[in-house]
Amino acid sequence: MSRKYFGTDGVRGRVGLSPITPDFVMRLGYAAGTTLVAREKLRDGDHPAVLIGKDTRISGYMLEAALEAGFAAAGVDVILAGPIPTPAVAYLTRALRLQAGVVLSASHNPFYDNGIKFFSAGGAKLPDAVEREIEARIDEPMGCAESAHLGKARRIDDAAGRYIEFCKSTFPNDLDLRGLRIVVDCANGAAYHIAPKVFHELGAEVIAVGVEPNGRNINDGVGATQPGHLREAVLKHRADIGVSLDGDADRVMMCDSEGELYDGDKLLYVIARAQHAEGRLQGVVGTLMSNLGFEHAIARMNVPFYRAKVGDRYVLEMMLEKDCKLGGENSGHIICLDRHTTGDGIISALQVLAALRQNELTLAKACADLVFYPQRLINVSLPAGFDWAGDASIRESVTAAERELGQEGRVLLRPSGTEPLLRVMVEGADGEQVNRLAESIATAVRVATE
Repeated sequence: MSRKYFGTDGVRGRVGLSPITPDFVMRLGYAAGTTLVAREKLRDGDHPAVLIGKDTRISGYMLEAALEAGFAAAGVDVILAGPIPTPAVAYLTRALRLQAGVVLSASHNPFYDNGIKFFSAGGAKLPDAVEREIEARIDEPMGCAESAHLGKARRIDDAAGRYIEFCKSTFPNDLDLRGLRIVVDCANGAAYHIAPKVFHELGAEVIAVGVEPNGRNINDGVGATQPGHLREAVLKHRADIGVSLDGDADRVMMCDSEGELYDGDKLLYVIARAQHAEGRLQGVVGTLMSNLGFEHAIARMNVPFYRAKVGDRYVLEMMLEKDCKLGGENSGHIICLDRHTTGDGIISALQVLAALRQNELTLAKACADLVFYPQRLINVSLPAGFDWAGDASIRESVTAAERELGQEGRVLLRPSGTEPLLRVMVEGADGEQVNRLAESIATAVRVATE
């Protein structure tokens, strides 16, 4: 059964347009709250409690108030954490023994988008069954608990400090970052007051950029989706390494002192390489977008490699199914289940830095035997409701490309889970051929949608 409102990463869209409107978010809070009340076996007089965190978008104030009202009307207590990273909400929900956590964020999207994503009591994304149950209640008339049973709200003042200590606890006690100059780009997002302190308190000299949010500049020319800004800052300040987070700090990109950028596949490999040397790598989960070179490098370690659908929730599902502790995406979502229950940009960066420190390596040396296949990704706008999978001309262009690539490459078309885009990816041994075939398929999609 398909979901009406929930995508691969919660409910997301343009602020002011359905479904990201105050009235819908209030009804969503009420629907989620009544679902919690129905599912929780609490003593008489007790209330389920949820944590609400947000990033730095100006719309967060409005949507936070609407969500709080919906939960309170359903008889659910609310704890407001203010601007904190998405993985911080997952951690605090678990640490405070709450029934759920909610994040107001559109991750790497521009400020005029926003979204709502939920975490379970255990700090993981909500199961599909629970999301469907919430959806079934959203379009029902909204009610209100009796006055004696309404939820209360309070603010937690030390959310950032608690999370900073948690992040530091994932770094080996016998190591530090002294002697390293690190550029930390926080994308003017949720980690602006957290990430620099984590690296500084572990001993690094920190040059913080993207730490002046104004409600409208999140991800604007900075952060993990604009890594060129990190590269410039690393070279300008002659830093040893750079760390770039996205707006809600659940993904990371890094840069070495020479200005070379390292995506999620490369960073995942650095962590995998260190874990394998310690004899604790049971397997690795990537996605359909993971580079073939990365898959081959993992195979050389004689450990299993699995491909999940794109989306960190699907990576996590396969990690649990295959009993793997390490997985991630080339976009920079990395999940270290031995450290956290969800993808975390700060913690992932710390695991990379720990691997480098333990083995006295640079990023370049750690990735020296990782040879990537040329890969081209083109995003093509999709009109609402367009059946790209059923279009004969698009299928023909894909078939022709696959025939030409043979066993030396692959083609992947997939719709974005968060934007009206079709992602066209071609990978192969010959870079010129890859670019030509990707452009050919993208052109076929554009023509078909005209």
